[in-house]
Amino acid sequence: MNEDRIIELEIKAAYQEDLLQELNRIVGQQQQQIDRLEATCRLLNERIKSLSTEGSGGENVDEVPPHY
Repeated sequence: MNEDRIIELEIKAAYQEDLLQELNRIVGQQQQQIDRLEATCRLLNERIKSLSTEGSGGENVDEVPPHY
């Protein structure tokens, strides 16, 4: 009976090790995706800033049109 319990614990430990490796792989993939998304956000913010400074021409972009 004692040997069966040891085997059962070894099996559980092996499953947990596999699960831990899989979770580490997933976390690494998620971090890469977060890095790409942050880079995309930075580029979009820079593009928005450049468009708002180029396109303003001294006009207020948020100004209400005269027909309101």
